[in-house]
Amino acid sequence: MFEQLGLGDITPREASVWLALALGLIFGLLAEPTRFCFRRAVAGPSAGRRSAGGLWLWALGFAILGTQGAVMAGLIDFGGHRYTTTALPVLAIVIGGLAFGIGMVLTRGCITRLTILSATGNLRALVVMLAFAVVAHATMKGLLAPLRTALSAQTVDFGIGSLAALPGGSLLWTLVVAVPALVYGLTARINPLTLIAGAVIGLLVPAAWVGTGYVLLDEFDPIALESLAFTAPMADSLFYVIASTAVEPTFGAGLVGGVLVGALVASLIGRRFAWQGFDSPSQMGRYLAGGALMGIGGVLAGGCTIGAGLAGVPTLGVSAILAILSIAAGGAIAARFVDRTSALGSGYAGSSDTQSLQPAE
Repeated sequence: MFEQLGLGDITPREASVWLALALGLIFGLLAEPTRFCFRRAVAGPSAGRRSAGGLWLWALGFAILGTQGAVMAGLIDFGGHRYTTTALPVLAIVIGGLAFGIGMVLTRGCITRLTILSATGNLRALVVMLAFAVVAHATMKGLLAPLRTALSAQTVDFGIGSLAALPGGSLLWTLVVAVPALVYGLTARINPLTLIAGAVIGLLVPAAWVGTGYVLLDEFDPIALESLAFTAPMADSLFYVIASTAVEPTFGAGLVGGVLVGALVASLIGRRFAWQGFDSPSQMGRYLAGGALMGIGGVLAGGCTIGAGLAGVPTLGVSAILAILSIAAGGAIAARFVDRTSALGSGYAGSSDTQSLQPAE
């Protein structure tokens, strides 16, 4: 199909960067005003958890239906994909997920939300984003790589790597996971326009899977099957910024760039752009620690709340489901202990953690 598009001299890899840029732009434009964030659903203020969780699950429902619809149509195939492997590095996934969840509570936002906030003038989020990228890259290819390889070597073979392998097949399990998510979203009393935005965010996931796995498929110049994610893309983006004359941009770099531009435009249009910084050295230290935990955790777990969650769960892969559940558990545990301590005046809360009078998740 790539040859039929008649894109001239552009390669599938180059086309994937432009695709990621477009998808990221849409994501940023929609996620910034809707405050799309997994952390708010798990560890945010109790008054807003239902609506935040409803929006996230609503988007997930559309991502699952779109992704599995593409699989059933024969457009893409997750056979052999890391999310559907039968031998799972359970220890790495659980430890990584818990670490990521704790980190997103320390920084008051998962890496996705912080990437968006960094484009709206939030320098706290920008610092965390950079720390996350450095630590994630170090865990994948640097000083922390031995830790990753040691934990990932401990695998358990479950015999199945996808819910689609269970009785009932992909159709049944697609409905089992997607329908409750959509129903919860509908009952969460979310603004209709926000629901529309959430649906579009969810559909960006299958758009990316189909774009890289079918539209841009070229047997002579193959590219990876990819969708929305922020762990590896953030590390790739950092490396590209540092060594752009020696390396080519990747799908991940295009995605991060698009999200930043989209969020910036959305914040300017909505007049929400505002410079913000740290209140104290202790606050900065806590955010850096949280960013480091998310960087390590995202790599060990195989993805963040978007990579393993919004994009991973729609593959019906067991590893992705285990990862997002571990992240949720880590966030819930941290919220119970860290937020309680912070309320005593540790500098954790305050006006610096607000944007437009709302928590900067």
